Amino acid sequence: MSNTIGVMGLGVMGRSIAMNMASKGEHVAVYNYTRDLTDLLVKDIEQQQLYPYYDVQEFVQSLQSPRKIFMMVTAGNVVDSVIKSLVPYLEPGDIIMDGGNSNYQDTARRFDELKSQDIDYLGIGVSGGEEGALKGPSIMIGGEKEVYEKVASIFTKIAAQVEGNPCCAYMGPKGAGHFVKMVHNGIEYADMQLIAEAYTFLREKLHIPLNEIADIFETWNQGELKSYLIEITADILRKQDEKTGLPLVDVILDKTGQNGTGKWTSIQAIDNGIPVSIITESLFARYISHVKEERLHAASILAGPETTNEPVDQEEWVESVRQALYMGKICAYAQGFTQYKVTSKINDWNLPLQDIALIFRGGCIIRAEFLNTISEAFGAQESTTNLLIAPYFVEKTKAYQIGMRKVVAESMMSGMAFPSLSAALTYYDSYRTGYSTANLLQAQRDYFGAHTYERTDVEGSFHTIWK
Repeated sequence: MSNTIGVMGLGVMGRSIAMNMASKGEHVAVYNYTRDLTDLLVKDIEQQQLYPYYDVQEFVQSLQSPRKIFMMVTAGNVVDSVIKSLVPYLEPGDIIMDGGNSNYQDTARRFDELKSQDIDYLGIGVSGGEEGALKGPSIMIGGEKEVYEKVASIFTKIAAQVEGNPCCAYMGPKGAGHFVKMVHNGIEYADMQLIAEAYTFLREKLHIPLNEIADIFETWNQGELKSYLIEITADILRKQDEKTGLPLVDVILDKTGQNGTGKWTSIQAIDNGIPVSIITESLFARYISHVKEERLHAASILAGPETTNEPVDQEEWVESVRQALYMGKICAYAQGFTQYKVTSKINDWNLPLQDIALIFRGGCIIRAEFLNTISEAFGAQESTTNLLIAPYFVEKTKAYQIGMRKVVAESMMSGMAFPSLSAALTYYDSYRTGYSTANLLQAQRDYFGAHTYERTDVEGSFHTIWK
């Protein structure tokens, strides 16, 4: 019996995806470069339609035509190496799919290279971590539409389901799927950093005990802040370290990793003149976390403000923090979806913004209640240039901006570094500023570099002899 799909790469994500496919009725051939992970998977999983192979040619030849091969391997040169190992055994019309976190530009290049050999290629963004991959991730597919339709039945089955709809959709040609996943991860960086700053304010400024902060996050997760990241934050704050008995979060070293997608998001935005300051500040926060020894030394010699323990209305401040966090999330998603919109226009992709918000509702890391509202905003008016001007978010920011200002101002006066919350407020104020300081900047550029400027009263470019 021929297998319906093959999975290459049996690390945590590949293993989980293969099991997910098998549980949904697919006959799945599996292969890993080293046989230990293949043996481990087969040993652990019995009674499922998973068929191990230890030779690439046998693996490929076990598949129904057109062959469908799903790679879940490390992004970069490894992907090119795996493709090279497959091509000699493929036939025209066979399909290679990359489910890793590849750079969307690499995906576009691979698409063109394989197309010249009559082999089809899909770049597939997969979000949800190990649990999502096993039980139902969010899936973003890029490539040719007719090729997507040949595999759609598999991916719509294994995707997360929300209200009876799969969190899987076609994004656009070539690298569009991986681009959507890349920006998703950028938004994820911002979301996580905003939550961390809200937690820090509750703990360091309001001196709320950790178990009570966990209660606060749990309560927030019952309302408009309901999301996967808020939910797991409450769980994290309750976890005790078995070795020391201390809260586990206090034992974890404050140095944060990153897998490259947040950096790519910022670089792509900078290259195309798209302001994603909240995402970029979240990335920089991770970078500065890595100079731990320098930070410890600086803490001993650099001055900060004198701290006071004046009595505060804790309930009022907690509500201000909630409002600040929600408004920060609005601004972060506004930046991410602006990046989708602008890049879609640059590349003529026609990214389905409404569908993107819908498939993010389940399976993925940034799944959140208000994604329904984002989808409705783009569905009601596709010409929406920025989520901040969608009627719902106009009202929310109007109601919450004072709370956000209080939290950001207090954090600065207290010497707490809140790069993402302050960037969100600056972005909001910059976007609502009808007349900015750019006129002076342009005058300076013309003064020292004769770069010219435009006038408010007459069309054209002008240059002034300033001195």
